[in-house]
Amino acid sequence: MFETVGSLTTSPWIYALVAVSVVLDVFVPVLPSGVLVITAAAAAAAAGAAGSPAVVQEQVPDIALLLVIATTASVLGDFAAYRLARRGGERLDRAIARSRRLTRAQERLGTALARGGGALVVIARFAPAGRSVVSLGAGKTHRKAKEFLPWSVLAGMAWAGYSVALGYFGTQWLGAAWLGTAVSLIALFAAGALAAYLVRRPTPAPA
Repeated sequence: MFETVGSLTTSPWIYALVAVSVVLDVFVPVLPSGVLVITAAAAAAAAGAAGSPAVVQEQVPDIALLLVIATTASVLGDFAAYRLARRGGERLDRAIARSRRLTRAQERLGTALARGGGALVVIARFAPAGRSVVSLGAGKTHRKAKEFLPWSVLAGMAWAGYSVALGYFGTQWLGAAWLGTAVSLIALFAAGALAAYLVRRPTPAPA
């Protein structure tokens, strides 16, 4: 898989692959959207380190464009899941009712948004399947779009910025694309583990 991704980083198709993967990641959390973003950013850093003006000028992907695409795709995926859950349906209702994680996330998200804070949306973006839980929970509890979307945008920017920075600067500092990618993925998974802990931590009872 890594060889295939590596070859795609030299093609403009990497943008489309990143966009589709990030959008669908909210419905199929096992998709390696973070891996794609980090690998693409590492390839851009390696091309820049080559020192050839022609290589740098023609390098694919462009870091700024990669960041915009990853952020936009993240928000679009969140909104699609939010709208799907908001419209509801018996099958979706039963699936959420059977999931203790989804039920707990609904309660915590509702409380957080009602208090004017949506940090949970940002934190959950880094947790495995956390994005799915939060987006579906926001729609299922019929939160207003203006309450959810701004936090979704912030979450998308934070996740995309973190992933791109890991791949790009990790490769620049370590000097090898494969090493920068490997270390960056470890850092991404570590952030995911921390986010998962914070999302699952019980909310303190009010005094």
